[in-house]
Amino acid sequence: MDLTKGSGLARDPLLPLGITACGKRCLAAIFAAKLQTAARMAALQSHATACVNLWLSFFLLTITSCHRAETDVEKGTRLQILHKGNGQEVQDLDPHLVNSVSSLNIISALLEGLVSEDPHDLHPVPGVAESWEISTDEKNYTFHLRHNAKWSNGEAVVAQNFIDSYHRILSPKLGSPVAYMLYPVSNAEVFNKGKIDNFDQVGFRAIDDWTLEITLANPTPYFLSLLNHYSWFPVHIPTIRKYGPAFERGSRWTKPERFVGNGPFTLEEWRLNDRLRVKKSATYWDSQNVALNEIVFHTIDSNDVEERAFRSGQLHVTDSIPVNRIDRYRRANPELLRIDPYLGTYFFRVNVTRPVLNNRLVRRALALAIDRKAIVEKVWRGGQLPAGCFTPPDTAGYSCESSIPYDVDLARKTLAQAGYPDGRRFPPIEILFNTSENHKLTAEAIQQMWRQNLNVNAMLLNQEEKVYFDSRRQMNYQIYRSTWIGDYVDPNSFLDLWVTNGTNNQTGWSNREYDRLIAEASRTGDRTARYAAFQKAEAILLDEAPILPVYFYTHTFLIRLNVKGWYPTILDHHPYKYVRLE
Repeated sequence: MDLTKGSGLARDPLLPLGITACGKRCLAAIFAAKLQTAARMAALQSHATACVNLWLSFFLLTITSCHRAETDVEKGTRLQILHKGNGQEVQDLDPHLVNSVSSLNIISALLEGLVSEDPHDLHPVPGVAESWEISTDEKNYTFHLRHNAKWSNGEAVVAQNFIDSYHRILSPKLGSPVAYMLYPVSNAEVFNKGKIDNFDQVGFRAIDDWTLEITLANPTPYFLSLLNHYSWFPVHIPTIRKYGPAFERGSRWTKPERFVGNGPFTLEEWRLNDRLRVKKSATYWDSQNVALNEIVFHTIDSNDVEERAFRSGQLHVTDSIPVNRIDRYRRANPELLRIDPYLGTYFFRVNVTRPVLNNRLVRRALALAIDRKAIVEKVWRGGQLPAGCFTPPDTAGYSCESSIPYDVDLARKTLAQAGYPDGRRFPPIEILFNTSENHKLTAEAIQQMWRQNLNVNAMLLNQEEKVYFDSRRQMNYQIYRSTWIGDYVDPNSFLDLWVTNGTNNQTGWSNREYDRLIAEASRTGDRTARYAAFQKAEAILLDEAPILPVYFYTHTFLIRLNVKGWYPTILDHHPYKYVRLE
């Protein structure tokens, strides 16, 4: 066996040791065995290495495939994108044509008025107007506009933009449901009702591009706060005219690729019945102080679905919470549950033009038979207050002195006086509500109370929001679930609704003395005189009962701890420029 190689004969290395041939054969056999063992060990090591590599590959693949995807909330927090539940699909984004909280939530991100709101208590702060003066008689307001306020298309926002917007919303042909919000201005109401046709007679004047003067008919203590309602926001008339008539309905200007606004965000995406996305505006005058890069408003018309979306990390903030989950969050996750004050009333409209319901005694009996305390404590469980009247207590210092009690005996006597003793011969009536688990529970509770207390049979009907609003406008209902949230902090925001032919009356109810008292309150700036007129008017409203108050709102919702700048406010307004994610 050659152990070395070279030219010539190999030298036997064992010869000097004196080992015999037999010994050499034994050594060779031993050596060969060792070589075979070494080969086997090498093969085993190779196999083991392959197994280890295969196992490591499988482990890494498993880790990769099992890695949890980043949730919307986690990604949003990292990128400053707020995900907010916004209830049912918005009707529109035209501030002159909408009348809902869900629309306001979005419009307030896209447009800005003369004044803005402090995020803590909503007192008026400079918006497009950087300053203003008020005359000694409190009827003339002069606003000085910022020179760096711009539309999202880069054009300057000037005083004439506001005047053209006010002209549009007050145009009788437009038929705006919120035009009445401008009625404190001199001649605004008579122009809107077609009694004068010269808009120059209305109390708006552009002194120059950066100075706007507004003249009121009477001193209006809440006027600056009124300016934060979306009806006072400017719109870009050239854009509206580009896609349809400017002073009539029909323009399709609110699509993402068309919308021109002046707020801190721009409209980027609108997927019907899914989501609406806004993006931080590069042209907004205060963009350097806007922390959020985007807001995604999620259309979720089910309280249960929305709560599940929150739990699964799809939402930072919900619009509401199912009433049957409030106690669970109180026990297990109280830090995620918010119950904020909210200036609003939950009630039912009564169509007084319908048979049976056109009888005041019937309406009173129905109102007296509702156990509001039970509904608040057993159904809603969110800190709401039973509502014996319509205006929430301590609204700018006003609290109604009249009240509708829960009195079953009086309710039965009143129904008997109406001609229906023990509910005999009383025809079935219908309670209409918009699709919602929470509203259904309330309607069922009232249905049961009327059956037990009055022997009155009520049927329940739910409708999707668009059909539901159409039913109200057309007065195609008998009893209609309703909500009213104050547009500003003053009793007038609640009691002005029920004047004859008021835009939001929609009950068919009319009372001359009530109208006179509301008009009397609007003509004086004296708080004592105003509130005295309001007290008398609300007493008439409760006695006539075209509405059935149930409770005063709180806003009960879910919010993550990393959402900052979302302060409790009585109108549930949260100026987005102050909101951030940590």
